Order: sequence, then structure tokens, then C-alpha cells
Amino acid sequence: MFDIIIANGLLVDGTGKPATKQDLGINGERITAIGDLAAAQAEIRIDADGQIVSPGFIDIHTHSDFSLLVNGKAESQIHQGVTLEVVGNCGHSCAPCPKCDELKGSIFGYQSDIDISWNTFDEYLTVLGEQPLGVNVAAYVGHGTLRIAAMDGKNINRPASPVEIKEMERLLAASLEEGAIGFSTGLEYSPGSSAPTSEITQLCRVLQRYDRLYATHVRNRDIYYEQGFGEALAVARNAGVRLQISHIAPKFGAPAHAMEHTLQMIDWARHDGVNVAFDIIPHNWGPTTMSSVLPTWAFDGGVTKILERLANPGLRAALKDNPNPIWQMIPAGRWDLIILFQCEQNADLNGLTIAEIAAKRRQKDPHDTVLDLLLEEGEGMFNVTWAANNFAESDNRLCVSQSECGIISDTITLAPYGALGKKRWSPSTYGWASRFVEHYYREEKLITLEDAIRRITGLAAERLGIKDRGTLKKGNMADITIFSSRELHDNSTLQDPNRYPSGIDHVIVNGKLAIQAGKRTDNNAGRVLRA
Repeated sequence: MFDIIIANGLLVDGTGKPATKQDLGINGERITAIGDLAAAQAEIRIDADGQIVSPGFIDIHTHSDFSLLVNGKAESQIHQGVTLEVVGNCGHSCAPCPKCDELKGSIFGYQSDIDISWNTFDEYLTVLGEQPLGVNVAAYVGHGTLRIAAMDGKNINRPASPVEIKEMERLLAASLEEGAIGFSTGLEYSPGSSAPTSEITQLCRVLQRYDRLYATHVRNRDIYYEQGFGEALAVARNAGVRLQISHIAPKFGAPAHAMEHTLQMIDWARHDGVNVAFDIIPHNWGPTTMSSVLPTWAFDGGVTKILERLANPGLRAALKDNPNPIWQMIPAGRWDLIILFQCEQNADLNGLTIAEIAAKRRQKDPHDTVLDLLLEEGEGMFNVTWAANNFAESDNRLCVSQSECGIISDTITLAPYGALGKKRWSPSTYGWASRFVEHYYREEKLITLEDAIRRITGLAAERLGIKDRGTLKKGNMADITIFSSRELHDNSTLQDPNRYPSGIDHVIVNGKLAIQAGKRTDNNAGRVLRA
């Protein structure tokens, strides 16, 4: 007798092995049988004839640290077959935060009506675990957050003192003890951009003692791409840590050979003993916060001081003089390649390019338009996001052709109702997984279905060090997605991004049906996974 039997489906087990037609039985939270279960009984029998039965999809790079506290049901993820996501990426995490007031501006998706009641990483994970979670959640501890905490949130855009680095080491070790799955850096963002390589290496030596993963948003992916990727590889080699290079595709402005050269650098590092893999967003449009347009010094003093600087006409020229812009299309004046994605105070402008908004406002310099939008958003300025047509499809294809390339969303969980109903974050929020399988397997035929599924299941779990998820195996947790490979379709667009994909029929999280026959159930069986 089984709780659930999935019958007649084509099992793609997450290892990359050829699919097989078998039944799968679930009791409680785990897979308890795989084989011919035609004679067995079950409380629920799902006929998956003509459908793919795979492990639940795993998103190893999200920024849902706070949005899951607003609405933990993770509708935008569960509706596309995701059963596990990893938060705390790019150096941004919700904890540890002994100086939480200074941290608020660094938290993606922060909303003032949610009380920050925690200080330690353990306390944050506990609060998160008390939410009704639609998906399982694991968390990195972010380098930027450690910096803010160790430096008391003051004058954080400078090299840290030896005493402050020791405090970062202490906080990192404590967070790893309390369940952080790894450590992340965001070296293009304040305050991580002010940290020298030696600081990152010292912290990674702490990480090495726990054998957890180091995930990095590198310092540069365009005109100085060699330095950005080279630094990451050198840190991993010297600290002896496992390395995950986040959203590796070179950006607008990089030389044409940058992706191929980067892969060569990775190959050389592997020959030198470095355990390294990487991932991409399956989209040519990449998102980030609009405040990243500002030079590092502009962030000193937090949001109040930033707004004062934005309102000061005498500082406008200095605010536009950023020697290390997040996107090279800004100094190139390619405002037509950047769209405003999420802006509450000027929501009518969402979906327009910055060039279009500037023309609409009759502003000669679109850079002024960007700074005005940030100023008009007020204290919510850190939640303004934009997206740029930054990535070359040829680079994405080259990455996907590498067996160690994972696939990520780089987004936050949303829902088309309630407090998140009008939020937008990135082009990939509602459709990253479906777009990847649809585009690179079904349309481009660049990889097999089995390998496509491995990239977002077994490979992801392996990189994270999670042993009982990511593959269909007797004894593993029953995180399962059932879909039609022919009907799977990403319905989101740049102008209308918050649309669920087609083709996802059933999603099971820890043995409970979260999506049944294409409809959301009341089950929220996800949980916080501590390392």
C-alpha cells in the first residue's frame, strides 16, 4: 500500500541516464519503490502516461531571502516545477544582522511591514521555517552582510581592518554551524566591491573547514573579465574550497573571445586541482537593482544619505561618474538595451526602455532619468530593478554545451496575488525552468532531455552537497515534477513577465502534492534545509 503511485510515466532520474518507463511509489516523505507497481494499491494513483517524471527542479541561485517571509508559498517557483531553491546569493543574505537597521538597504525585496526579529543565522532560518513554505529552502551566508555586521554598518566601502576581518570569520563560522549551506560574494556590489582578494581568501579558508560551497558573483564580466574570473579561481585554489561561479556569461562590452577564454581558464584550474563549476540564466536579459548604477562612495550612510545625494544638483555629475559601472552599456549610452522592470512610484513606466522613459520625460540625458527614478522611489529605492540585454546567445549556447553548466533564475519568489501581486523582478521569475528545457532541449536540440533535467536536478544537488534530493532513487525524498515535454512552454514576456508556464501537471514536495492536475493545492510541505 502506497500513499502515492505515479504510474506509466517516463522516468528521467536526474543522473543523465536514459529515461525508462517505470512506476514510482511514495510513502510519507520518501520514494519507497521504483518498478512495476501495476498490482499495488495507493491512496492516490497518478497516471503519467505520455509524461515525464523527474526530480523536482532545483534553483541554486535566488534572492528570495525576504520575499519568502512576505509569502512563503513560492507560487512563481512551484508552478514551474521547482521544489528547492537556494537564497543568500551575490553576497546578500538576511543574516547575521546584529545591526539590522543598516542591513535593510542590502536585502533584496525588503518590505518595511515585515519585522526583522532575528540577529543570528539560526534565528533567521527558524523564522523562515515557521512560514508555510511551498518549496524547500537552503541559504548561503552573504559576504556583504558579514561586512555590514562586522563593520557596524558604518563606512563599509573600504578595506576592513584585521579586527573586522576576524569578526567576519567568527560570524561566518557561526552561520555555517547554524546551517548555512555555503558562502557567497557579490564583488560588483557595495560593500563587497571594496574587499581585496586577501579578505575573500581568509573567509574562504574558514569555509574550507566545513567543506561547503563558495558561490561568487565575480568582480567583473566585461572589459576586465580575466581579472574577475581569475580572482575567483585563485581564491578557490589558495583556500581549497569548492567554487560555483554564478551567472558566468560575459556581459555587453566583453571581447568576443571572453567566454571561450574563461572556459579555458576553468579547465586549467581543474588541472590544478580546483573543484569548479558554473551556471547561467537561460535568458539574454539579465536583471539587477537599479541602485547598482551608483558609484561605491554614494552608498555610505545608507538610504537617507543616498537620497540626499540624489536630490543635490551639485552632485549629479559626480554620481554619474562611475569608473566601474555595473554595465558597460551605460557609458556606451545604450539606454535602448535597458528596460525598467520594477518601480512602484512610476509603475506606469515598467516595461519601457530607459531611452523611451527619457524621451517621454523630455530629458536629454537618460542617466539623469535613472537617478530621478531612484530619488522618486524614496526609501524603497533598493527594490527598483531593471534588466539589460546583456548576454550573447552564442555564449549561452557555449555554456550549456558544457556538462558542468547549471541553470539558475537569479530572481525572487513572487505570487500573482496579495502583497507580491504587483511585484516584478526579472524576465526569468515565472519561467526560467520551462524556458531552459523548451529552448535548449526541444527547440535548439543542443542537449538531450535527460541532460537538461540533470542540470536542474542531480547536478544542482551534487554541487550543494545534498545527497537525498535531486535524483529519483529509492529512499530519496519525494520531490517530484511531472510534466509534458511537448507542452512545456514559458508564457512570460518582457512586458508581461508574471505568467505561469504551461505543461507542468503535478509537483510533489516532500511527498505532498503541491500541484495536482495543473492546479495549486493547499499543501505547503516545504522546509528549511540546514547544512
